[in-house]
Amino acid sequence: MTARALDRWLPPILGFGTLVVCVLIVEVLIRLNVVNRFIVPMPSQIAGAFERVILDEDIPHRFLVTMRESLWATALLALFGIGIGVLLYRVQLLRDATETWVAAMASAPTVLMYPLFLVIFGRSEKTIIMMGFVAGLPAVILKTIEGLAGTRRVLINVGRSFKLTEIQLFVKILFPAALPTIFVGLRLGMIFALINIVGVEFLINFGGLGQLINDLAERYDLPGTYAAICFVILVSVVFFFLTDRVEKWLRPVA
Repeated sequence: MTARALDRWLPPILGFGTLVVCVLIVEVLIRLNVVNRFIVPMPSQIAGAFERVILDEDIPHRFLVTMRESLWATALLALFGIGIGVLLYRVQLLRDATETWVAAMASAPTVLMYPLFLVIFGRSEKTIIMMGFVAGLPAVILKTIEGLAGTRRVLINVGRSFKLTEIQLFVKILFPAALPTIFVGLRLGMIFALINIVGVEFLINFGGLGQLINDLAERYDLPGTYAAICFVILVSVVFFFLTDRVEKWLRPVA
């Protein structure tokens, strides 16, 4: 194996190996009764529950429902979060007046607002999507402002020396320079959105994987519950992979 191939494959191999070791440690601790098996089922039981959950609980449909809700929330975050962040960066007075409130909103337990959203949007996917959108919005706004404000002054001065218009300056210099930070904000926003989407599905017993987790927990099917949680993690992995692909596609253009 060449040094380049080793550098490429070593991190995922090490990460997967670490995960396997952690799972084995948990299995041993539960079998030794160090960890209560009535709270945390053995990983071998969780693995055995996957086939049952997939076949009996309509996992593909539920997975796609949560994916669809997360996709809509992410699209709204990209559109409005980045847009509002650009607006606050451009209008200093508006930024000074609202940035503190946006930061405070980032730490607010917005999931507790679900009764209000139920009144506005009804018991539907719209409620779940909007809850995810509102939860992730502050992170995207703040990181967009941070990325734009962190652009090196020398780059802006070079652009102005070439007599670029404000739009050209934004498209050719500000946005490309801020892109890595903006995508950090999008990933954070997706994390908050997914947490709230699954949480609201659980609370109102409507939707995809969150509803399934609720059903399995009420049946006290712990292995099935943890197996369903693994599918929630898979949704997150898929979205992180997609955003990584999009960022790598945009950055060469930048």
